[in-house]
Formats: sequence, structure tokens, C-alpha cells
Amino acid sequence: MESIGDEFLRRQRVLVISPHADDETYGCAGTIARIKDLGGQVFVSLISVGSLDHYASDAQGPAMRRVTSGTRLREFSAVMKLLKVDDWDVVYTDDAVHLALDTLPRRELVRLIERDARLSIEKVEPTLMLIPAFSYNQDHEALFRACITATRPGVRGQRHLVPYVLAYDNTSLFWSLEREKFHANFYVDITEFLAVKLSALRLHASQIREPEFHGSPESLELMSRLRGREISVDSAEGFMTLRAVF
Repeated sequence: MESIGDEFLRRQRVLVISPHADDETYGCAGTIARIKDLGGQVFVSLISVGSLDHYASDAQGPAMRRVTSGTRLREFSAVMKLLKVDDWDVVYTDDAVHLALDTLPRRELVRLIERDARLSIEKVEPTLMLIPAFSYNQDHEALFRACITATRPGVRGQRHLVPYVLAYDNTSLFWSLEREKFHANFYVDITEFLAVKLSALRLHASQIREPEFHGSPESLELMSRLRGREISVDSAEGFMTLRAVF
């Protein structure tokens, strides 16, 4: 017998807004995989990719390591193929913009999400949007605010109203002010797709770190199983409902 969840997810035309390559995997790769398996549609808009120096460890010990934008794009492309999304696009490939989305006027980000990006709300006409939750990361915060504006209610027939808007989880969200804590109230059972989610993260090979790191594959698995236990299944992804119109 088909579950209500399957029936709902199969009908969705999803637009995922991902600040950086890998955010889509942390937050909703299992949900993407389940929707595609059911026959739904998924489009991913990667807002920014660029070269970046970040902390890492090698045989010589901890050090800063440079990862190029080309590497990140190749990894992201491999993840999109694994998840079998219908289409994906990259908005900004400028190193100066990467990790600096908060320096752009909000109206510019809103304009892109709403109508000007190749995979905008106006062009995709999604029934469900998955957006980054508010966090300490400046790019995530800027996009969260822009997505809220871009999905604002309007007169029916004049602009597309996205019926379902959900903010997705991230392993870094434990570190936030109390009033900004992430509280999941919408869950998707990804028990059958946890392996796909973890494979997707491992394809972001330049970002993989030690198991103790909150964003490691091991930590992501623990988090997915924790979300699952919150609804009495093996593994799940949690979202915060921002709008649900029936």
C-alpha cells in the first residue's frame, strides 16, 4: 500500500536553493533521492562556488589547504548525476562573491531567486522549495532572508506562489543563538536512501574531514539516524515548515 508521504512527494516539482556545493547534500540529498525515485521533479540552484582556503589535516599535520572552484564544480556535478536531478545551475562563479553573499544587495539576490536566474521561481514554478535555514554562516543567512522575500505571498495569477516552503537542516546548526535554534517540524523518512546521501557527501571529496568533525560522513550518518529516531524510523531528514498551503 502506498504511503501518504509517497503520494505527496511524487507530485512535487522541487526547487532547492543551495548556498554552496555540499549544502544540498547535508540538508536534503535523501529527500531529493526519494522524490526522484518516486517520479517527482527536482531542480537545484547552486548560488555560489569559488576557490577557498580552509583548515585540513594531512601527513604533516593541520594546515590551510586551497580547494579550487573547478574541483568544487566537478564534485557538485558528480553529486547531481548521482541524485538524478532534472536540472541544476550555478549562479555565481566569482571568487570575490563566494562566502560574501551578504555583501550583495538583498534585492539582487531576491531578483535572481524570484525571476532572473536560469532556475528561478518564475521559470521553474516549483510546488515545493527547500531553502537553507538561518545560521551563523553569512551566505546562508543572506540567502535565507532573500528566499523569504522571494517566496512572499502575492495576488494569485500575478506571480507564482510556492505552496510549500521548507528550511533544511545542516550539521553545523547546533552552534547558534538559542532564539535561532533549528527545530524540525517536518520530516522525510530517508531510511532507504541514507546510503545515497552518504555517497553524495563523499563525492564532495575536497570537503571530507575526520570523523569527529560535525560535517564528516560519520557525523552526517549519526545526525540522520537521530532525526529518524525522532519519528521512530531508522533515518530521516528534518525541515522547518515556513509555509504549507493545502
